Amino acid sequence: MHSSSKLTQSVHAGSPGDPQFNGTVTPVYPSSAYDYEGVPTSLYPRYFNTPNQKNVAEKLAALENAEDGIIFSSGMAAIMTAIFAVMKKGDHAIFQNDLYGGTFHAVITELPRYGMEYTLVDGQVAANFEKAIRPETKLIYIETPSNPTLTLTDIKAVADIARKHGILTLIDNTFASPVNQNPIDLGIDMVAHSGTKYIGGHSDICCGAVLTSKALAQQIWKSAINYGGSLDAHTCWLVERSLKTIVLRVRQQNLNAQAIAEFLTTDPHIGKVYYPGLVTHPGHALAKTQMPGGFGGMLSFEVNPDAHLFMSRLKLIKRAISLGGVESTITSPVKTSHSKMDAATRKAIGVTDNLVRLSVGIEETEDLINDIKQALA
Repeated sequence: MHSSSKLTQSVHAGSPGDPQFNGTVTPVYPSSAYDYEGVPTSLYPRYFNTPNQKNVAEKLAALENAEDGIIFSSGMAAIMTAIFAVMKKGDHAIFQNDLYGGTFHAVITELPRYGMEYTLVDGQVAANFEKAIRPETKLIYIETPSNPTLTLTDIKAVADIARKHGILTLIDNTFASPVNQNPIDLGIDMVAHSGTKYIGGHSDICCGAVLTSKALAQQIWKSAINYGGSLDAHTCWLVERSLKTIVLRVRQQNLNAQAIAEFLTTDPHIGKVYYPGLVTHPGHALAKTQMPGGFGGMLSFEVNPDAHLFMSRLKLIKRAISLGGVESTITSPVKTSHSKMDAATRKAIGVTDNLVRLSVGIEETEDLINDIKQALA
């Protein structure tokens, strides 16, 4: 049954159940060896076409309103495979400057090695992307909300600019999740996720995904089988299971993050608070239009005078890298996600030494706020 409901899709899309015994849960198909006679394409894990791999791709494509998708072994495998699949030596790409640190490091180190050029622009002004276009520009890459300062890029405006110039677009939609934001509806060609975050949702899975058209998925697949960033059947099965609750999880995380962000704006120890759900956020009006599902479970804020002392005093919220799990976690971007970025570049995008990034979980809202209060006291 086709449904446009995210809740229904999260449970039923890409979850065929057990065809042999009519069980409601899809089995794990761990085989790496399949018969090759009488089939159009041989099944093999590195070909991204075994049953559990296809199930997850189908569910994620349904949630992102995409025609097709590929599940990868990590978010970076997904992102870099997609970039290299659509670019070649001599091509040029435009990236917004406030990227996840891992993506930023990969771009500046890997693209030049293959004779590809890039330009970094302030993504908060869509016209900046158009100004940076060259005849050899093949790709525009955005990330919104951005990691870690939650800046907003106008997805539709960027997609319109790219389409006008015949340029492909790729977005990292990790922070928003497919529940809150669907960039393909706004004209984006390819949507990437670090599935380790909200898609896995329980801090126990590493995976990635690209959701796109059938034609672009085929193009990406041709590179993907060469790079080998495939995901094993057992992990795919866990991802499929986790996705059945993504809507419930993310909705609670949205509610908690909004309440925490509003509380933080009232505390004298807190400097800037970055959260798209705050009316004071410069991208709030834009967020209301392009994030119809909610403003997300991620926020960041400056703690004065000592962010690291504050984090050490938290009892319920755990200090940890990564994000998007059911438990609330906090981190210092300077020490983790953006440690590979030089200090000047970090400062330019607002990543200060006293900035902390909070990934809000599904706990009771009041318990989380009380934990923050006692740590600030």
